Parts: sequence; C-alpha cells; structure tokens
Amino acid sequence: MAKKEMNLMDKVVSLSKRRGFVFASSEIYGGLANAWDYGPLGVEMKNNIKKEWWKFFVQEKEDIVGLDAAIIMNTKVWQASGHCQGFSDPLIECRSCHARFREDHLLDKKCLNCGKKDFTEPRNFNLMLKTFLGPVENDAEANFLRPETAQGMFVNFKNVLNVSRKTIPFGIAQIGKAFRNEITPGNYIFRTREFEQMEIEYFIKEKEWQKSFEYWRKEMIRWIEHLGISLKNIHELDVPKDELAHYSLKTIDFEYKFPFGIKELYGLAYRTDFDLRNHEEQSGENMKYRDPETNQEYWPHVIEPTFGVERTLLAALIESYQEQEVNQETRVFLKLPFWLAPVKVAFLPLVKNNKEIVELTKKLRDIFKKKMNCDYDETGAIGRRYRRQDEIGTPLCVTVDFETLDKKDVTVRFRDSMEQKRVLISDLESFLNEENCFK
Repeated sequence: MAKKEMNLMDKVVSLSKRRGFVFASSEIYGGLANAWDYGPLGVEMKNNIKKEWWKFFVQEKEDIVGLDAAIIMNTKVWQASGHCQGFSDPLIECRSCHARFREDHLLDKKCLNCGKKDFTEPRNFNLMLKTFLGPVENDAEANFLRPETAQGMFVNFKNVLNVSRKTIPFGIAQIGKAFRNEITPGNYIFRTREFEQMEIEYFIKEKEWQKSFEYWRKEMIRWIEHLGISLKNIHELDVPKDELAHYSLKTIDFEYKFPFGIKELYGLAYRTDFDLRNHEEQSGENMKYRDPETNQEYWPHVIEPTFGVERTLLAALIESYQEQEVNQETRVFLKLPFWLAPVKVAFLPLVKNNKEIVELTKKLRDIFKKKMNCDYDETGAIGRRYRRQDEIGTPLCVTVDFETLDKKDVTVRFRDSMEQKRVLISDLESFLNEENCFK
C-alpha cells in the first residue's frame, strides 16, 4: 500500500514535535485533551511574538500604555460584564454515543463520533472555568479564571487614567492568559481551553468610533503583513448582527486560510460604552471620563483589537512552511521573518575534531549570544546541520572552516536562497546588524 501523502497541517504538526516547537501536555500520562506545552523553540517564538507586538502597538505609540491584571478577579466583575449571564455556547449531546458538541459547529447535524443524527435539545453551556478560593469548596467561595483579559483593563480604567495623565483618545494594552471551557476544542493549538491574548482597549468619544475603527483595522492589517502573512490568505468577515457578542455593536473577524478551513485569526470589536457603564452601575464607582476642555463627564466608547498568541504562532508556522527540491531531495524550511525566527544565527564548525576551529566557533557564539538567540551545532555533516537549521527557520548560518584560520573570515549561508558569502570576522557584527539579526 502506498504511503499516504501528508497534508500541510500534518507536516507542520510533525515538524513542531520533532524540532521542539510544541509538545502534547502531560504526554507521559496519556496527555490532556487539547493542552499543549511549548518547547525550546516554541517558547522563543512565542516570546518573539509578544515582544514584537508590545513594541509595535505600545512602545511605538504615544497614546497606549500597558497593564498586567490578575487572572482571578472578584466574581462581581463577571456579573457586571455579562459573562455570568450570556457567555455560553449551545451544547447538544448525541443520544447514541453521548459525545457532546457545539450545535453551531455541526453543519450537517451529524455526530462526528458515530455518524448518527439523534441529538438532545440544545442547552446553554457556560464557558467560564470555575475555581474555588479558600479551604472550603462551596458556592460562596466559587470564582472563575478570567475568560478574557479585557475586564482587567476596564476595572482599572480610572487608575490608569489618573497615573498616566492621558486624555481621550488613548488605549490600555495587556498580554496575558485567558481560559475558556470550550465544548469542542481542537485543530491542534488553534482552539484550546488555556491561551494567551494580546489585547487593546482603546477609549474614544462616541462620535469618533467609525474613524477609530478604521484606523485599527488598518493597523491590524499592517501587523499581519509584518508577520509575513500574505493578505491573499486573509478574509475580513463583518460579523452578522445576530452573531455579535453581547457587548458589540460591530465586529470584524480577520480570518486566515488554515489547512482545516478559513477560521478566525484576530478580532476587532466596537464595544460601545457597555463595560464602563455596567461597572459603574454595579460597583457604584464613578467610571466616567471628565473632558479637560468642556469639564463634561461621559463614559468613553471602546474599540478593541484582539490577538491570540497561539493562533499567531500557528498561522506563522503554516505560512512560512516551504518545500524545495534540491539534488533530488526535499528541503524543508521555515521562511520566517528575522525578528520572528526562534534562532537568529547558527554557528557551525566545519569539523568537530579540530580544536582551533571548534574553539573559535564557540568564541563567536559566546560573543553574539548576548545580543540575540543563537545556536551552536557540531553534530553530523555540515549539509545535514544546514538542513536542521532550515527546518527551524534560522535565517543565517555562520561556518568556521580551515580557510577561516588563515584569512580570518567565515562563510555566511542564507536560509532562503542557500547562497553563501565570505565575511571578515572583524566585519561580522556590522554584517549581522545590517541583516536585522539583533532586532
């Protein structure tokens, strides 16, 4: 029987496990459904995403400040935000095999487990993960792991406003964990119960919401292109009114062409003044903004750009995955932007049995690892080591060889073109800087 051809998703998942991007969580105990751990390369890539996002949306903007709010908040926060009442999905159960699904995810109303079409009536399933504070587990001590990072920014609105001395319009940004008790998580790291959000709450005057919405739409597109994702693989979905979240008047989903279908990558929502108004009504605290020019008070309206770290990583891996036939062999490489690559430069001795070559290679690695994440590899033939670095997306390889000992230069190999050039060791730092390796 012929070997089944792997599809793109299978190839990305296989590479991610083999090279140390993503592991199944608790694997030695049989794992846990849709829980994932990020290996040495995966954590580097996630950190690169978060660091660059913060630089792109916070550090480079004068009107955005940061926050890091608690994961567990007062339960009244979720009552005021509407999550206790309206944060649910329609759950149905197959009467034959008792598998459970989101009703809106079964397009042909056929059980994905047994194929039958006999389901219970749909009932609301709250997506918040419950936990308990204190020594006794009872309803009085019940709390929730936050289902979104947004509310931490809303309840801290006045605190941030007072210390930052910002005026409308301005935004609060946060990167952090969120948790949702999904009925049917799946598609690898696309939909999980534990995930990280990169989110902004941008506070504006009501009359300016359309202008601000369009500004953030363009900024999100600019970020997508910065990731190296082609806009031909992006679809903007204007979410129908009957599918909007309870707080939203308008939402755009930026959908990506994943191998398993066109699915949401990012979201952009106009939340009106829903959150600040509700928190004032529930808490009794004044959550209004006082205009310094007119001295009038009002609840600012909010534009919310939302980004998932894991979905960003997955889309970047899929988009960058490349195969190329070289000398009757298939070369696999990740065509990642320099800033996103988990390893920027690999330092390779041509041979490992020459002390001078090995010591010089390690010396160069030690010099540059203070400026970037770099690798050292001496195992196997040089061609195989190049292939390993290609597979993890390393943009440049620096090889120290016998010629280096005489001429004081090294071979620099480029990932995408496989071209090589000699660079003097004395010029190596400026060369790597010009190639954006230190960003």
